[in-house]
This record gives sequence, structure tokens and C-alpha cells, in this order.
Amino acid sequence: MRGLGKTRRTSRAIAVGLCAAAFAAALTAAAPAQAHGTGKAAHWELKDSGTDARFRGLSAVSRNTAWVAGSKGTVLRTTDGGANWRDVSPPGAAALEFRDIEAFDARRAVALTIGEGEASRVFRTDDGGATWTESFRNPDPKAFYDCLTFFDRRHGLAMSDPVDGRFRILSTHDGGRSWKVLPGDGMPAAQEGEAGFAASGQCLVSAGPRDVWLATGGGAHARVLHSADRGLTWKAADTPIPAGDPARGVFALAFRDRAHGLAVGGDYRADQTSPRAAAVSGDGGRAWTPDGRPPPAYRSGVAWLPHSRTSALAVGPTGTDLTTDGGRTWRTLDTGSYDTVACAPDLGCWAAGEKGRVARLER
Repeated sequence: MRGLGKTRRTSRAIAVGLCAAAFAAALTAAAPAQAHGTGKAAHWELKDSGTDARFRGLSAVSRNTAWVAGSKGTVLRTTDGGANWRDVSPPGAAALEFRDIEAFDARRAVALTIGEGEASRVFRTDDGGATWTESFRNPDPKAFYDCLTFFDRRHGLAMSDPVDGRFRILSTHDGGRSWKVLPGDGMPAAQEGEAGFAASGQCLVSAGPRDVWLATGGGAHARVLHSADRGLTWKAADTPIPAGDPARGVFALAFRDRAHGLAVGGDYRADQTSPRAAAVSGDGGRAWTPDGRPPPAYRSGVAWLPHSRTSALAVGPTGTDLTTDGGRTWRTLDTGSYDTVACAPDLGCWAAGEKGRVARLER
């Protein structure tokens, strides 16, 4: 029986891999098709969210189930592929700004609101958003939390802009039910003006059981910090993404494993160009190289296509770009405005952004 189970798992893995390859091929065909007005081989299909909130928090559970979180304390959930959205916003949160949400399934999720002092909070639900528990309220007026990530259903981290010269890390070991601040002696000193960008819920990302990366901007260099021990100690690396201004830096990261990562960002101001809006790493973030043909403008979100070693999507206010060579070159897939993007293991890819925009990638 064990052998039969292994055979079934192997067959399923091969089938998923073939589907992923076909999906990537459809995306590759989509860009030239749209450029010549010949149709859409693969495209974002907008879903009516029923709100004008701006969604910078997004969690893709599957092609059917996704969560979005955004302005005016808004949290929505769909379990039917976006045909219907349920408003599951926590009571009394209308004055708060959600910028990140991490869902474990259709019922369990952890969401982060941002802001100085007590505006930074963490909420958790175990019943699909019917009820929420506030599990953390920031007591330090100098802290400003930007993003959170989970290694598994129990262990997760949240990050704050520097406090007393170092980024602050919050840790949970019980799925977000309780949090504690980690010691800061393993964190490198922050540059003057350095901070994280709460633009897409992707300034703090993880891969595997222990590795986590933190994206920065605003300082002299746009950096990526890496920890291999769940946030206890960190090492910093410079990236070629533009910096030296509060509006410039790395806005989002994606790692498909503990070695291969993508960084996107630039200058978020609409009247400023971003000629080097992406970078790639093959050594776990120790070194970053510029892309040969980067996205044409600032990008705030990035996600690897599931089960692919070479394909990923990047999104921003001016469009969506696709790479099929591991981030070395990008080409425009869509010109719609999105702030964040996420993909589920079953190839369900979602994007969200301003004015209630939520879309699913269709083949």
C-alpha cells in the first residue's frame, strides 16, 4: 500500500508540473497576443469586490479561495473563485489600514494593520472572519509595523520600521494567537532614513521552515536582510534597485526556495522613472544582480508561479510583467493597476489593488 501511495503522489506531482508548464506557456503567449491585439491567451479577469477599498493585503489559498485586506478596515473573503465576496471586516476596525493578510485556509487567517503606535495591530480569525481576536496592539509609539509572514501554521514573524536604530521583529509560535518582540542584538544597524514599505504585504517573506527576508528602502542603499534562524540573527546585502530617497527602494520580495529570490521596487512616485526596478539572487539573498531587461516602471508586488523554476509575475500601478527566465528579463502582460499579487499551489494566481480591484489569472 505504501508503494501505491507513493506512485499516486508521484503521478499527481507530474500532472501538476505539466499543468504549471502549460500555464507558463500560455502566459508567454499572452504578452505578444495582447501587444498585437489578437486576443488573450492568459489574462487577469476582474472580480466585482463590491467595494472601493484599496487592497494591499492578499492571500491566495487556491483558485477558489482568497482573502484581501485594505483601507477603511476592510477584509473580504471568497470561496467561489471571486464570484461572490463576503465582507468579514473586524468590528470597529474602520479607522485602521490593513496592509497584510496571511491565510492558512478558508477559515483561518492573520491580518496586520499599520501605523505608528497603537495603529499597528494583529488580528486573527478561526471561523472564516465571522469573529476576530486582536492578538497584538503595538505599545511603542516609535514602532510602525509593515508586513508579516508565516513559516508554517504556527510560526510567524512581523516586522517594524527601525526602533532605536534597528528593525524590530515580532514573533509568534502559536499561529498568531500571541506575539513577543525578539531581541535586537542580532539585527544590523539601520541606515539613516531606512524603513520598510507597507505596499503589498511582501516586505517580509519566508521560504521553508527557518529562512526569512526583509526588504528596505529610504536609505543610501536599497537592501535585503536575511535570517536563517527565524529572525534571531540577520545579514544585510545591498541591491542595485534605486535608493537614496524616501520613495525609493525594494518594495517586495519573492523566494521560490531558500536560494532563488526576486526583488522589485523602484520609485513609487508617478512622475519619477524606475529604470532598475528589479533584481535577482541565486544564493539566498547574499548577492543581488540587476535584471537585463527589468520591468518598465515601479513594481510593488511579485510572486513566483507555482511549481515553476523560471516564471514569475510582478505588478504595480502601471501594469503586470512576466518573466520566464528566472527574473533576468521581463515583458508586459497587462496594463491594469494592481498593488499586490499571490499564487496558490493549485495555480490560482490573484492580484489586488486600488478602487476595490481584485482579479484572478485565467488561462
